[in-house]
Amino acid sequence: MLNSFNDAYEEESSITGKDIIKQLIENARIAKSESMPICQDTGYTVIFLEIGQDVYFEGGSLEEAINEGVRKGYSEGYLRKSIVSHPLDRINTGDNTPAVIHTRIVTGDNFKITVVPKGGGSENVSAVKMLKPAQGAEGVMDFVVKTVKEAGPNPCPPIIVGVGIGGTFEKAALLAKESLLRPLGQPSKDDYGVWLEQELLERINKLGIGPQGLGGSITALAVHVNFFPAHIASLPVAVNINCHASRHKKVEL
Repeated sequence: MLNSFNDAYEEESSITGKDIIKQLIENARIAKSESMPICQDTGYTVIFLEIGQDVYFEGGSLEEAINEGVRKGYSEGYLRKSIVSHPLDRINTGDNTPAVIHTRIVTGDNFKITVVPKGGGSENVSAVKMLKPAQGAEGVMDFVVKTVKEAGPNPCPPIIVGVGIGGTFEKAALLAKESLLRPLGQPSKDDYGVWLEQELLERINKLGIGPQGLGGSITALAVHVNFFPAHIASLPVAVNINCHASRHKKVEL
């Protein structure tokens, strides 16, 4: 992230934009040196599990263990508790649980856990759309750029744009979120994806939204695209935006 901030500072054409990026760099430096959150929104805890099919857990519920870890982490780390127990009565759970857990069974006897604190501001401007297959790549790009344009300053740009294309309604959304786990700026393994990421990044940065929405040439630091096979009648597309506070940690056992 710091390398990307430094590159963005050099590329940003706006004086105001440069000043904002400079402040973001200083904020990141302070967060690191003082062991403090880079943003007051310490996120909804999203967990990605990759469990080897030869792994067996003993001693209780894996889900309960994960939530206990989240509970301890947010309480003992004095992180902001942002989760409400019901989306309509809005009563805070007081410990940032429950986590959202995505589980995938893989070959082998290893266990991998990725923890992603996802901020509410950037999550709120994400979107899914079921396009017609005939709309093709241009339809996909129009939707992605429109989503970023309508988001404007709300996700605290410069942002990272995750795009999921294919699968079903819910699969596209998961693809978009998973794309954000990729190291920042690492290109797609798909040649079509590499082209699409570059094209989208160029179009998004031409919007002029700029750092923190105050104008400039750097609205997005990167675009990450993931693909999955789709039904002949469908072209699902999802956009999951991440603010500049891109935080995730992966551990493999």
